[in-house]
Amino acid sequence: LGDRVHLQQVLLNLLMNAIDAVVAMPPERRRVRVRTTVTEDIVRLAVSDTGPGIPADRLSTIFEPFYTTKSEGSGMGMGLAIARSIVDAHDGQMAAENNAEGGATVWFSLPASTRSRL
Repeated sequence: LGDRVHLQQVLLNLLMNAIDAVVAMPPERRRVRVRTTVTEDIVRLAVSDTGPGIPADRLSTIFEPFYTTKSEGSGMGMGLAIARSIVDAHDGQMAAENNAEGGATVWFSLPASTRSRL
């Protein structure tokens, strides 16, 4: 259970960041993948890209306000900070990691609802 509009905003932000990450790659390397997994207790959504990845020394800071890897004038650096605050408000977790084959994955997980839906 959660705020549908806010959770859509989180997903949209992750997708737009992934698309921005691959835009400079050769067309045959431009890939964005969305994966979901569900367990009894957790719903997890991950967005992976084949872009340049996140500098290792910045993995812990990308969720801070005003941090951006984008060129000046093309981002305020608030998207991931807002996304994380939305996930936190839903009692979830959010993190980022570099992929072994290149690119990065940003994911969030939320508690699964035990309430049945009609």
